[in-house]
Amino acid sequence: MSQPVTAADTVLTGARVRTLDPERPWASAVAVKDGLITAVGEERDARHWRGAHTEVIDLAGATLTPGLVDGHSHPVWGVEMSTGLDLSGCRDLAGLREALAGAARAAGPGDWVLAWGLDHNVFGGRPVHRELIESALGGVPAFIRLYDGHSALASGPALAAAKIDGPRDFDQRAEVVCDADGQPTGHLVEHAAMDLMGPVLPRPTAAERRARLLALLGDMAATGLTGAHVMDLESTDALDLLAGIEDGGDLPVRLRIAPWCMPGADTGTLDELIALQRRAGRHWRVGGVKFFMDGTVEGGTAWLEHADCHGQGTEAFWPDPAAYTRAVHHLARAGVRTATHAIGDAAVRHVLDTVEALGDPGQRGLHRIEHIETVPDAQLPRFVALGVAASMQPTHTAYTRADHTDEWSKRVGEERAGRAWRCRDLRDAGAVLVLGSDWPIAHYDPRGVLATARLRRPAGAPDTAPVTAEQALTGEMALEGCTSHAALAAGEEAYAGRVAPGFRADLTALGVDPVTAPADEVGEAPVALTMTGGVVVHRAVG
Repeated sequence: MSQPVTAADTVLTGARVRTLDPERPWASAVAVKDGLITAVGEERDARHWRGAHTEVIDLAGATLTPGLVDGHSHPVWGVEMSTGLDLSGCRDLAGLREALAGAARAAGPGDWVLAWGLDHNVFGGRPVHRELIESALGGVPAFIRLYDGHSALASGPALAAAKIDGPRDFDQRAEVVCDADGQPTGHLVEHAAMDLMGPVLPRPTAAERRARLLALLGDMAATGLTGAHVMDLESTDALDLLAGIEDGGDLPVRLRIAPWCMPGADTGTLDELIALQRRAGRHWRVGGVKFFMDGTVEGGTAWLEHADCHGQGTEAFWPDPAAYTRAVHHLARAGVRTATHAIGDAAVRHVLDTVEALGDPGQRGLHRIEHIETVPDAQLPRFVALGVAASMQPTHTAYTRADHTDEWSKRVGEERAGRAWRCRDLRDAGAVLVLGSDWPIAHYDPRGVLATARLRRPAGAPDTAPVTAEQALTGEMALEGCTSHAALAAGEEAYAGRVAPGFRADLTALGVDPVTAPADEVGEAPVALTMTGGVVVHRAVG
């Protein structure tokens, strides 16, 4: 038993505590003071931790674990990205047109139809084109984000409002897709092309952004999330928003933010990103820099060693990949962590090559790769040898099918689809593997992430065939991916990812054991309590 020097603020009892601490794997009571865990022990020890003002919470047999962390999320940017009509439930063109027609009928004068979450599979193999939706919209301008966040479909009136009337040149790999006559199809591929719509799209007010973000973070906490690795920061006004929220209280979810570094960044821009690492609040901080080495398979912009089945995918997001390498090295020399979006096998290889080329081996452990949707055997041991963390999103497999009839699989072909999302192979190789959702690309609920990591299909869908079933994680591996391995990937393993004295009091209590309970039950497990920084941010127990 570890006994605190002073009385605890909170004592949690009646728990089955999975500490993930090799020194003490199990306990039944935990004491918290000033945002930190001060004692871990048994029920009989708890009387020594209490004072006149200590709150004692009986978890009634729930399993208490280190706080669940979403290893890849976009909560601040996502509240704007997920504005409007949620199209994630659409399964075919008829359903899409019906949904858009309803939104268009409800639109007032000057309104737009804004929508998000559209699955590429809805188009049934047809090219993404505004002609497929114009008749349903009745002239109302529309901007629809596809589920991947890297592409969108704009209607004719929307393109006209933004004065997009032909192809454009970009510093990064992006495209205004045009037909044989040079007329835009409405398909906008990658961020620079979608950003052309920014000046004319309706935007929420600052008050609306604040309210929506707080509501979102509260909802996240109710699913058991205590933290998120935020993979975007397009402008520092998002940090001002977070600072303003903390003027009035605590964020319910701890945010670690990695601002973007895009092609064309010079030394001055990189030094600004280095300086930005000093920005922090109580429950948020800037910690790292996010790069893109490629785009998406469905959009034809994943960087592959060999072209996809449409003859695309052989180019990097950075037109000069060597410039990416120089940028990463500049940041590494300053001790700044990097996270690189790399979906295709060539993109993954180039990131690993970049880390291997670092002159100081001590700088290699600062880096991680996001997504890793298809990778050959030869690259797996390099993650371990170079100390590069793998960051993957098990719920992304929901956009694919075991029989390879989905757009992702048809694009990459049978061989590459057969090595999709190699979570288990990376863990078995000894790699650090942090798990996340990529919200709003997939739902933020960590119970779904934990379950899908084990099932390779959505929880509660036993009739759905698992995708590359041999890549399933064990229950313990899945939990580590949302706790201890998330801490390792962020360099926070000395104070996060375990239930141990001196560690952050970020804790999650579930009604079932996330390691041993059937995975389908984990996907809908009751959340008894969520604590972030010693503050109870969600509670369903007495």
